[in-house]
Amino acid sequence: MADLKEKVILVTGAAGAIGGAVVTAVKQAGGRAIATDLAAGKGIDVALDVTAEAGWLRLAADIERQHGRLDGLVNAAGIAAVGSIEKTDFAAWRRVLSVNLDGTFLGCKHMFALLRKKGGAIVNLSSVLGMVGSANLAAYSASKGGVSMLSKSVALHGARYQPPVRCNAVCPAFVEGPMVDDIASGTRDAQAVKHKLTLDIPLARLGQPAEVAGLCVYLLSDAAAFITGADLPIDGGLTAR
Repeated sequence: MADLKEKVILVTGAAGAIGGAVVTAVKQAGGRAIATDLAAGKGIDVALDVTAEAGWLRLAADIERQHGRLDGLVNAAGIAAVGSIEKTDFAAWRRVLSVNLDGTFLGCKHMFALLRKKGGAIVNLSSVLGMVGSANLAAYSASKGGVSMLSKSVALHGARYQPPVRCNAVCPAFVEGPMVDDIASGTRDAQAVKHKLTLDIPLARLGQPAEVAGLCVYLLSDAAAFITGADLPIDGGLTAR
């Protein structure tokens, strides 16, 4: 387990499968996790709509007042909408891009000054579908491709500082949890779709949230000090084909 002792880590989408697993993994590694999602409650420290800039500004001010810095940011908030280019309506397109890409942009932008104080790391949740595409997830694929390229831009900017601010994109394949369940349930035969998703992965299973979280924690740690600007697939071999 990578060491995050005394590091302050902000996690968005903490009510989701991957975001929640990241919060758990940060704590196990000795870090202080600030868990955010749309509504505060059990396991969620701060209510944050990642598409609302004012909320990010308030949170940045609160973190500076309480901690004086931020050591890591994990942009894990995300949604998906099933639909090809012909069947995706513009409202769904805009909603997916707003949460997945605008939300990641706002997090990187408004937390950057806090991360820059002592050097830090950003991990953005992209997807293998931002690398290889999908006919029936047009908006999601586009949003995640944008997250990956944004991460490279942020990484190059962060490399100008000493100490640097690193930024990487983690690109999971299909992971057990509500998002995959929702994608499957939006089709005619949910069980057949989940079976097909499994068949697409050479290791013949879906990923686990804790596996993705482990990679995120490594990238947040000093052990990954020479890794920045990377798209890191965690996909059971899917992109090796």
